[in-house]
Amino acid sequence: MLIVTTPSVEGYRVKKYIGLVTGEAILGANMFKDIMAGFRDIVGGRSAAYEAEIGKAKTFAINEMTQTAVSQGANAILSVDLDFETIGANGSMLMVAVSGTAVVLEKENI
Repeated sequence: MLIVTTPSVEGYRVKKYIGLVTGEAILGANMFKDIMAGFRDIVGGRSAAYEAEIGKAKTFAINEMTQTAVSQGANAILSVDLDFETIGANGSMLMVAVSGTAVVLEKENI
């Protein structure tokens, strides 16, 4: 499955537009990670715990979107957009939403 942020792929043409596909993931951060992230905010540096959670959420959302596209007969997803938000009381949960246009691409005859 080809997944790109661009509306087209060089050397290919869109044979069929299938439509919008999405994926979402909402993950909660545990108290230990919150404490460590708060400590890092004070002393500076990156929060590996939160970076790992964001990576997991992104992967889960993209996989969900891809499975939907495959089930509808797509071989590519164009114009992909990722959004990251914190939600819940005190921003205690991380939401990743991804969307794109499922299509069937075919190689152009040059």
